[in-house]
Amino acid sequence: MLIVTSNEIPGHRIDAVFGEVMGLTVRSRDIGSQMLAGFRSLGGGELPEMTKALYESRQEVMARMVNEAQQRGANAIVAMRFDTSEMGTNWTEVCAYGTAVYVLPLGEGEPGATGQSIYLTKTAAQQSSQQGQPTPPAPPAPPTQF
Repeated sequence: MLIVTSNEIPGHRIDAVFGEVMGLTVRSRDIGSQMLAGFRSLGGGELPEMTKALYESRQEVMARMVNEAQQRGANAIVAMRFDTSEMGTNWTEVCAYGTAVYVLPLGEGEPGATGQSIYLTKTAAQQSSQQGQPTPPAPPAPPTQF
C-alpha cells in the first residue's frame, strides 16, 4: 500500500476514489509509566516510555487505516494525516486518516511519468510475460487540456 501525505502521487494517475479511511485508537497511560515519565520530566529530555507508546499507537492506527482501504479495493492512500488529542487526564486519542484511491503508474512516454512509474510498468509487463499472460494494454493517456 502506497501512503503519501500529498494529494497526488508523482508518476501515477488516480483512477478511482473510494473515500476517506481512518484508523483510531484511544489509549490510557498506565500508572507506572506515568510516574516514571513524571520523574524523568524533572530533568528534561526525552521520555522514552511515552515515545514508545505514541509510536505503537501510530503503527496501530496506520494498520487499521490500511486495512479499511484494502477492504474497499484501494492500492494507495493520499492526503494522509495524523491527529492526536487528550481525552480526560489519562487518555490519548490517536487517529490516522486519508483518502483511499486506486492508482495506476504512468508508463514511458506518458505525460507526467517518472523513473519510478516507468520501472513499475516495465516490471509488471515483464512479470506478466514470464507467466505466459498477455501484457495488459497501457492505460489511456489523460485528455490534453488547452
